[in-house]
Amino acid sequence: MKTGIATFSLDTGRCPRWLFERMKALAGIMSEIIIEEFGEEEFLRKLSDPYWFQAFGCALAFDWNSSGLTVTTTAALKEALKEKNLGIYVCGGKGKTSRKTPNELLALGDKLGLDFQKYINYSRLIAKIDNNLIQDGFTLYHHAFIITQKGSFAVIQQGMNTYYSLARRYHWWSGNLKKEISLEPHTGIVSQKILKNVLNLTAKESSENKKLIVELINTPQELLKDLKFLEKPQKSLFLPNIEFNYHPVLKEKFDIPRLKKIILKAKIFEPQTIEELLLVEGVGPKTIRALSLIGELIYKKPVSKIDPARYTFTHGGKDGTPYPVDKKTYDETIRILNKALTIYKQKKLFFRSKN
Repeated sequence: MKTGIATFSLDTGRCPRWLFERMKALAGIMSEIIIEEFGEEEFLRKLSDPYWFQAFGCALAFDWNSSGLTVTTTAALKEALKEKNLGIYVCGGKGKTSRKTPNELLALGDKLGLDFQKYINYSRLIAKIDNNLIQDGFTLYHHAFIITQKGSFAVIQQGMNTYYSLARRYHWWSGNLKKEISLEPHTGIVSQKILKNVLNLTAKESSENKKLIVELINTPQELLKDLKFLEKPQKSLFLPNIEFNYHPVLKEKFDIPRLKKIILKAKIFEPQTIEELLLVEGVGPKTIRALSLIGELIYKKPVSKIDPARYTFTHGGKDGTPYPVDKKTYDETIRILNKALTIYKQKKLFFRSKN
């Protein structure tokens, strides 16, 4: 199974209501069939596979190469799962809705009688990892947290790069996570555009640099001395046997007073892991970039600069590609699948009663 990243063109259009309602209906039926036949965990695993998710969105007749496929498919899925009450819940979504994820998780915890605070932490941390530890020029604007009553989850995030007019999708699955959650969480990656000099602190090659960042935070006096290195003009930088022009953040101007403030604040929490550091308020991409640069250039701890980013039509597409949505066929598909699901449930009950 491959999980990871997919890249698509930005889409500013809206999904027409007639299509969204059909997407919701078909997404609900397909989800129920998969859950009935294979179980909740397999359904989450499929959602965490960007190839499967892309095919899923295309089967629902959304534009195959559009950023809107992600947000509209997850929105349709969210409503469908809520209506069908299948024991799987989608929290969050696009823009302002993504910021409601913690409150939705808390409300869900009250409903199910579970402590959902740890999942709120997972939600925050996963967003921080994709935004801060993988700095690829894509800013997150969509976050969907899909969770079962047993606590398994999948996360689908999407970021935008306005310069390239592209969107990039990030998939997570709890069954794929290691003890160190930020260590290569994406196991298979797809992208239309591979970028150069991406700061990738999730790569195994960046492990020593990542550990050093935490050590530096916990020795602020030494770190504050090292920060003076970043204050020097670029032309005056000189260390033997180090090639300066290859680091992706070397030309950036850092706000040293602000960095010092954040470092002293982070030291109060005494983070023991990069994950704990990321959850400190104020620690963002620039702080991580500065600390990574110091670790690489002064302490010679390497960091990966390799971009971690590495379709099917059933009912046509919203934009008319490869042909306009065939509403009649779409409705017939929903009818047939509904009938098949009813027969399947009846047979299942029959054999259970026989046994």
